[in-house]
Amino acid sequence: MMNARMMRYAAAAAILAFGSAVEAQEAAPAGVEAATMPGEQGHADHGTHAAPAPANRPGPAGGGATDHGSMQGGMPPPDARDPHAYAEGYDFGPIPPPRMMAEHHAFGSLLADRLEGVRTDDDWFAVYDVLAWYGRDYNRVWLKAEGEVDDGRLEDAHTELLWGHAVAAYWDAQLGVRHDSGEGPNRTWLAFGVQGLAPYWFELDVTGYLGEEGRTALSIEAEYELLITQRLILQPRLEATFYGSEDAEREQGTGLSRVDAGLRLRYEFRREFAPYVGIERAARYGDTADFARAAGDDDKETHLVAGVRFWF
Repeated sequence: MMNARMMRYAAAAAILAFGSAVEAQEAAPAGVEAATMPGEQGHADHGTHAAPAPANRPGPAGGGATDHGSMQGGMPPPDARDPHAYAEGYDFGPIPPPRMMAEHHAFGSLLADRLEGVRTDDDWFAVYDVLAWYGRDYNRVWLKAEGEVDDGRLEDAHTELLWGHAVAAYWDAQLGVRHDSGEGPNRTWLAFGVQGLAPYWFELDVTGYLGEEGRTALSIEAEYELLITQRLILQPRLEATFYGSEDAEREQGTGLSRVDAGLRLRYEFRREFAPYVGIERAARYGDTADFARAAGDDDKETHLVAGVRFWF
């Protein structure tokens, strides 16, 4: 009995010693000899040597070992390849390299926002409102033209030639000239303003004007597109005009001169082509209303409109 118990104690001690030796060997750092197990002292001199250090390997450009630490948030090594260079140093030779970015190319567009016939209580006339631009993403030339034609005669027209520069996402600052023609003497203005897409998808066009003899004016135009379906669209529109001084020859008063507010319902057979119908309320205020009444016109009118909107 005593011999069996002593044998069990000896076996347990041997197992504990073997486990301690394995743990010490696994925890030993590189280059340091691991502890030898009992009974293996004779093999320790030639069986457990330090692991050799890895040899330097050539880097991407044929140099020494790659310094990965310098590429983690720091500057790349001096022998790193330029990511913008052509492959293996080859380029296009005498052929100019292609331009893949949109700001390197010029584009153009024309939009007839309103091309319509207008019906009043006792008359009808035609209205046009055309917008065109040509240029790149940051700089463009704009042409804006709107007016009224009654009985084949140009009643009132405003034509603007502007240079536009992108100042923010969806916003252009514009500078140029405006020319008024039609009934009465022609007027020329210096125009400056902003145009773009406001929050909640309101299209805004705000322009100030400086004219001869100290004349000033301000125009504010806002539009919104409400998609009833993907093709049926309701467009509210508001335009207000202010003048800083009276111009009796063109029947324009001081302050708020005119406000046009309307609704147009269009159906887009294609995105580029859409006929529409609508209703609009035109109102003149202040001295401008007095000029209209003196000429036998109403200062406030309701118009039925029908036309087509297209762009390309």
